[in-house]
Amino acid sequence: MTPQAQPLSSSVEQFRSRIQARTAKVGIIGLGYVGLPLALLFNEQGFPVTGFDIDAGKVRTLNNNGSYIYRIPKTEIAAARAKGFSATDNYSHIAEMDAIIICVPTPLDEYREPDLSYIRKTAEAFAPHLREGQLVVLESTTYPGTTQEVLVPILEAGNKAGLKAAAGSDPAGTFRVAFSPEREDPGNDSVARCDIPKVIGGLSPAASDLAGALYNSIFNRVVPVSSPAVAEMTKLLENIYRCVNIAMVNELKLLCLRMGIDIWEVIQAASTKPFGFHPFYPGPGLGGHCIPVDPYYLSWKAKEWDFQTRFIELAGEINTSMPYHVVSSVASALNRHKKALNGSKVLVLGVAYKRDIDDLRESPALTIIEELQKQGAEVFYNDPYFPKVGRGRKYNLQMTCTPLENLGQYDCVLIVTDHSDYPYQRIVNEAQLVVDSRNATRGIKSEKIVLC
Repeated sequence: MTPQAQPLSSSVEQFRSRIQARTAKVGIIGLGYVGLPLALLFNEQGFPVTGFDIDAGKVRTLNNNGSYIYRIPKTEIAAARAKGFSATDNYSHIAEMDAIIICVPTPLDEYREPDLSYIRKTAEAFAPHLREGQLVVLESTTYPGTTQEVLVPILEAGNKAGLKAAAGSDPAGTFRVAFSPEREDPGNDSVARCDIPKVIGGLSPAASDLAGALYNSIFNRVVPVSSPAVAEMTKLLENIYRCVNIAMVNELKLLCLRMGIDIWEVIQAASTKPFGFHPFYPGPGLGGHCIPVDPYYLSWKAKEWDFQTRFIELAGEINTSMPYHVVSSVASALNRHKKALNGSKVLVLGVAYKRDIDDLRESPALTIIEELQKQGAEVFYNDPYFPKVGRGRKYNLQMTCTPLENLGQYDCVLIVTDHSDYPYQRIVNEAQLVVDSRNATRGIKSEKIVLC
């Protein structure tokens, strides 16, 4: 029997042997908050890893032992480089890889519909370099069906050898495809990355088997599911669960404010129940790549099946409205001080979407700053993780970080992100007015504080 027609078991076992021997070459496409940590994890376990990114600046930084992600120190990059890790923007090296893992963004467009341009362009870029027997895994969060309906057709049409994605069997002239959703939680140090179970759905038994073997070499638990679509829906369920519950507690917060009840005290008391309750916390709006985005992916896909996800869409509306509630609260608080928002100086504390990280994606602070500016406020910001905030997909602020000094000069200090190293007692002491959207000033008694 020729090598091109070897049985499924033989081909899979050879691949599995390379995984066990740590000789299987792993290519990670997209070296951002998901891809770079994943590449380092494979590198730590002895795999030859190559990172791919279209951003030549990122590639240059990594190859010079530098880092552009705060929580990944330069020493970690240098250690990875010493063990063979390298980065490139040349997709021809894809042909050298055994496994190709795609970790590119999947944002929403201006109409809140899925923007799969990064997946499409990435697939088109490396498809000509595909070779027989390779494993391609998509990790980017997306709607059910993306792997099979979008990724596979591009790879099949674009490769030069006429390869097809293996489905039920694993014959010659095929490559393997799977979906395994990323489960990164930036800033969360309570769970080791390797302890986060990895869900895997392959397009074929061989794809599931090999993807499971590959991820099992760096994660302590692998959770196989029956198809890529099931794995895609799993990720959406995880984040929609959070989105809906956060919307509920945000709505309760608005009611509690009117009723004069402390929602934070309510949550703390409810959390003492040892079953049937999990605490979620209100805030100025949702941020990050997943929770503000994923529900709209499913809502968009559901329309194809003539189904309206009313519950999910309502949660999205509530969470989207929260930054505007914060701005309204600032205006009301200033009004009680006999000041108008128009012309007031407002210092925004924290622009990252969550505490103690350097991630601006979908941050509610960006919307809040823009809305304050539209209403005539003179806005400044302070965030230890961002010396400047320039231009992004949905914002163009061109601002630099203001030192946390002379706080009395501002008509209002607005806490949007509750970084743990902020001196909240000093902030309250020095400020004229503090509007707190995160309950960061809990335990501090002062008439200057307005919770919102």
